[in-house]
Amino acid sequence: MIRNARSTAPSSSALRAESSTAGEPRPSPECPSITEHYKGLIGLSVSRGFTHKVRELFGGPRGCTHTTALLLAMGPAVVQSTFSMRVLAARGQGQGSGEGFSGFADMPIEERRKFWAFNLNTCHVWAEDGQFVADLEAGRGGHHVPVFVKKRLERLGRDGESWRTPMQG
Repeated sequence: MIRNARSTAPSSSALRAESSTAGEPRPSPECPSITEHYKGLIGLSVSRGFTHKVRELFGGPRGCTHTTALLLAMGPAVVQSTFSMRVLAARGQGQGSGEGFSGFADMPIEERRKFWAFNLNTCHVWAEDGQFVADLEAGRGGHHVPVFVKKRLERLGRDGESWRTPMQG
C-alpha cells in the first residue's frame, strides 16, 4: 500500500512515494514483497500519460491491484487540483481575492491561461471549447461554490455562498 505520495505544482511530479504493507491488513502474506517496486513512482509526472505509465509499471503481476487502483484514481485528482493551487498561490501574492477571479480580469490573457493550462481538456468542464473555459478567457468565472459545499451549508441553515466569507474568531 502507498503510505505517502507527494506531488509538487506546477510540475506535478511524484517526488517521493513511500510504500509499506507491514502491519497493514492484507489479503496475502506475500503482499509486502512488491513494495520496493513502487519506488518507480519517484519522479513520475502526474500529467498526461500518467494512467498509461502506471498500468505499464504496476499493472497485473507487476504490482498490487489495490495500490494500482488507488494510484489510477489519484492522477486525475492531482491534475484537477492544480488550478485551485495556482489560484491560492496567486492570492497569496496579492492577486485576486476571496471572491474568485475578480483580480484576474486585469491580468494579461497569457498570464491567466497559465492558471488553467494544465487542466485544459482533462474533462468536459475543462473542454477548450466549453463555457467554463470561455468564461475564464473573458476574465470571469472559476469562482463558483462547489455543489457539495453549497448543499452542506444549506443543510446547516447557512447561506450557500457563505463559504466565501472569512471565518471570524
